[in-house]
Amino acid sequence: MKTIGLIGGMSWESTRIYYELINRDVQQQLGGIHSAKMLIASLDMQHIAELQQQAKWDEAEVLLASTALNLQSAGAEVIALATNTMHKCASQIVSAIKVPFLHVADAVIAQLQKDRRSRSLLLATRFTMEQTFYRDKFSEGGVETIIPSQEERSALHDIIYAELCKGIVLDASRQVVLDMIVAAKHAGADSVILGCTEICMLVDDMNSALPVYDTTKLHAKALVDFALR
Repeated sequence: MKTIGLIGGMSWESTRIYYELINRDVQQQLGGIHSAKMLIASLDMQHIAELQQQAKWDEAEVLLASTALNLQSAGAEVIALATNTMHKCASQIVSAIKVPFLHVADAVIAQLQKDRRSRSLLLATRFTMEQTFYRDKFSEGGVETIIPSQEERSALHDIIYAELCKGIVLDASRQVVLDMIVAAKHAGADSVILGCTEICMLVDDMNSALPVYDTTKLHAKALVDFALR
C-alpha cells in the first residue's frame, strides 16, 4: 500500500469526509481492520480564503507547492489536494514534486466519459465556476460545463463559505442548490458536477434531478485505487 499525502483543511469539513471515504474504501477492499497509510497537511482555511479574495494566487502557489514538497519528504508516494478551487495551483505543485499528483478533475472526467455524459452543470465556488483553469480541464476531456446565473453563483459561493465550511447544513440552502439543478436539467444538462468538496453535504443522487458526480467521492476513490495498485 502506498502512502497518500493529502493537502487538506480547505475546509476541514471536507477533509474529514475525504479521510472517512478513503479509509472505508481501503477497509472494504483489503478486509479485516486495514486502514489507509496517510499523511495529512491541514492548512488554515481562513488564510487560504484571504489569499483567494485578494487574488494572491502566486502566494497560494508557493504555499501549496512547499506543503506538497514537505509531504513528499515525509514519505508520501502520491499527493492530492482535498479542494477543487485550489487546483488553480496544480501545475506549480506538479513542478515542485517528483511523486505523482492526482488531479481531482481527472477522476471526474474519467467517470463522465465512461457514462457518456457530455454537458454538465458545474456547482462550485465563484472562482472555480467563473475562471478558466477548471472548466478548460473538462473541455479538454470532452465535457462541456455550464454554470448558474451570476445571482445564483453568488448565492452558492456564500453558502459554501458562510455555511458549509463551518459545518452548517441548512434545508433552505439545500433547496436553493436543488433548484439550480432542476433549472439546468430543463436547459439540457445531462449531469451535475459537485465541483466543491463541501457541496456533497447538501446534494446526492437521492435528491438531485440530475446524475451526481461528486468530486470528493470520485477523487477519494481514485486515491485509494492508486495506493492499492
